[in-house]
Amino acid sequence: MAALPVYRWRLAPDGYATRRQLRAVGLRPGGQEVAATLERPRRRREPLVAHLYRVDLALPVRPMTPGRWAALAAANRARRICPQCRRDAGYVIPTSLGMCTPCAFPDPCDSVRSV
Repeated sequence: MAALPVYRWRLAPDGYATRRQLRAVGLRPGGQEVAATLERPRRRREPLVAHLYRVDLALPVRPMTPGRWAALAAANRARRICPQCRRDAGYVIPTSLGMCTPCAFPDPCDSVRSV
């Protein structure tokens, strides 16, 4: 089994790109294996590693269909609904709270006013 070529940070040859770089120009790896790795050295820790793909084997990004747009809109809408009060919060509910901000941090003054 042959080892992958390893390049130092900013020294990779032309024709290789990371997944993000491919996406920025409208491409995707398209099922190809990792062609090389890129290492960024760090002090007292293991280096950061990025996988490189060949640009000539990359495929164009699949277009969004109306069904995909609808599914994405429904998923984003569901992330805005508070499971506690079942209202649209107007923002994506933080996973750290698990509910909208008014439900997570009720105002003690509201309970005094209603009495």
